Amino acid sequence: MITTSSESNAYRTIFSSGAHKAIADAPVAKGGGGAGFDPHELLEAALATCINIVVRKRADQLAIAVDGVAVIVRLDRSPPEVVSFEYELILHGSINAEQRALLNAVVKSCPVSQTLSKQIVFREIEKP
Repeated sequence: MITTSSESNAYRTIFSSGAHKAIADAPVAKGGGGAGFDPHELLEAALATCINIVVRKRADQLAIAVDGVAVIVRLDRSPPEVVSFEYELILHGSINAEQRALLNAVVKSCPVSQTLSKQIVFREIEKP
């Protein structure tokens, strides 16, 4: 669960999981201060970090010596009726084609990818 609280600066928002805190803000071009991630960047970050983690876990399970993993995610909302998450998986180290294919295949098992692939419903939490 994430909770948020507003700050006095335009749209600057603190969000917290209870254990960790970070800052979100609207971009300067949209009236914010640009002091933190904008909400769409947080969606991209959720997917990119999830892919990074599952690929590294799978590499560990398969004893594939990966020197590093980088993931680039871009959210494309240009056609109004479709949302597209585009990603690039970058694997560092001496990895052969078969190992690369095995690690590429695990991307779809990322829990955030699976969540975002389902029908999404928004419900207000009912107060007692």
